[in-house]
Amino acid sequence: VQLQASGGGLVRAGGSLRLSCVVSGSGITVGTMRWYRQAPGERREQVAAITRGGSINYADSVKGRFTISRDSAKNMVYLQMDSLLPEDTGVYYCNAEVAVPRGWGSTSSGQYWGQGTLVTVSS
Repeated sequence: VQLQASGGGLVRAGGSLRLSCVVSGSGITVGTMRWYRQAPGERREQVAAITRGGSINYADSVKGRFTISRDSAKNMVYLQMDSLLPEDTGVYYCNAEVAVPRGWGSTSSGQYWGQGTLVTVSS
C-alpha cells in the first residue's frame, strides 16, 4: 500500500491550495481517510477526516475554511484549503485505513501514511 500526497506550495495569506492524495495497492479497500499537519516544533494534529460513507469532521481551527472530499472509485482524498493563514503552515500528511487482501478470503487492516507535502503560508 502506498499513499502519495501532492499539491503543497507557497501561498500568501488569504490564498488557496488544494491537496490531493492517492492510495494505491492491489485489491485494497480504503476506509476512513484523514489529513494531518505538523507545524515546526509542534505535534502532528488531525485536520479533517472523511469516512467511506461520507461523514466528515474538521479541527476547530479549520472549520469554514477547509473542505475535505474523496473519490472512492479512485481511492483519492482531497483537501481544499481557502482563506489560508500563516498558522496553517506545516507539512500535511494523508492517512488512510486500508484493508489488504491476504488470500483465502481474509484481509488485514491497518493505517497507512503518505510522505507529506509542505504548505507554507506567508503573511
